[in-house]
Amino acid sequence: QVQLVESGGGLVQAGGSLRLSCAASGRTFSSYHMGWFRQAPGKEREFVAAISWSGGSTYYVDSVKGRFTISRDNAKNTVYLQMNSLKPEDTAVYYCAACTLFSTALYEYDYWGQGTQVTVSS
Repeated sequence: QVQLVESGGGLVQAGGSLRLSCAASGRTFSSYHMGWFRQAPGKEREFVAAISWSGGSTYYVDSVKGRFTISRDNAKNTVYLQMNSLKPEDTAVYYCAACTLFSTALYEYDYWGQGTQVTVSS
């Protein structure tokens, strides 16, 4: 069992930066691949980024490549999402999730956090 708690969301102007954190409970965090997803109002939840259990592999949706960076610290049971050059279209609730597979598919993730709101003003 893994419990996930996101933090770091907020209101930022376009072009600004935020760093999201996701703290995990449980001693098995390092065995899970981790992902970030987001859901904008009226839209389906979508994949943003994923990182392998070791941190050696990462993957991003095209719309955030070059602007967002996913990382993890297994000693701190935490995964991060550094978001730079934010755009109004990045506005959404951001969720972290844990998966036994290195996947971009929402349905393959086993554990989810409650989400943190990111709002980017123009």
